[in-house]
Amino acid sequence: MTSSLDQLSAGTLDWLGANLDHFDPYAADAGTATHQQAAKAVLELALLHHCSTWTGGPHGERLGGATALLRKLWQRPEFPRLFDAHPPSAPTYGLAFAALAPDGIDDTVCRATLARLAPGFLSPAGKPPLKRMEIRFYADKAGASHTIEPYAELVGQSPLVTLTAATPGDAAEGDTATGQAAEGDTAPLTDSEGYSLTHAAFFLGDYGRTATGLDGDALAHARELVRRMLDHCVGQDRWDLAAELVISQFILGLEPLRTPSGAAAVECLVRAQRSDGAIPGRSAALMASPSATAGEFFRKAYHTTLVTALMTLVLSSGRPSWHRD
Repeated sequence: MTSSLDQLSAGTLDWLGANLDHFDPYAADAGTATHQQAAKAVLELALLHHCSTWTGGPHGERLGGATALLRKLWQRPEFPRLFDAHPPSAPTYGLAFAALAPDGIDDTVCRATLARLAPGFLSPAGKPPLKRMEIRFYADKAGASHTIEPYAELVGQSPLVTLTAATPGDAAEGDTATGQAAEGDTAPLTDSEGYSLTHAAFFLGDYGRTATGLDGDALAHARELVRRMLDHCVGQDRWDLAAELVISQFILGLEPLRTPSGAAAVECLVRAQRSDGAIPGRSAALMASPSATAGEFFRKAYHTTLVTALMTLVLSSGRPSWHRD
């Protein structure tokens, strides 16, 4: 890794390891405001741990505490019930819980959680392509039976193919919920489209482990969408989406540190990183205030810090055998 990537990796992983009590919904000083938020934060931590098991590198020691916490939570029968606090997401959370189980644990709770899923949830009926990709991604990892079509049939319907970037003459629409958009600056994609773009790459490419099925003009189109949105995010100090877009570049067969947009994004994140390793919010506009309590700071910082750590793991993982670019 480069020195910048090393700095981001060590700092973010150390900060996450020092704040595990805030992830644990049963800790006396849990830093999340509700059980719903705690459950989502834990699932994100589980995804980071899952990816760390195949990326290689000296990450195990820094993730040792996270591994122990996840192993404990994955065997508490009451933990998956926390997903019910957010009904629209509860089935997806339950499926992800089973998919991201740490190796070697008693899988009784995972099997019980899968058994609670409605049969229709694991079918394509009534679901948009991105949702079907997400369900297939987690169902395959969980070993759950489903009827979602193969990725080869979904790739052409994915946001990587179907989205079209705005032109400079289009009217810019600010998103006050995420702090995006200066007047006169037209985002190539809306916030929701940007996240759809990255998540489609994650599901199709399994964070760089498998080929996406894109080639030719479709691959070039996806790479250009990512580049344009990444340039915009760097200019706006949109830290969490920038980190996701760098991961997407890697999944799409590029070496992000060798692209101007990817290298600029890494340096943008380095500038945002605090001395304790945290990235203090989703964006400069939404960063935690200096007077924030520890719990308030955690809620602002954990997601972007975690996705930045994930970015460093993915970029340091090396190229899989399918990559021939």
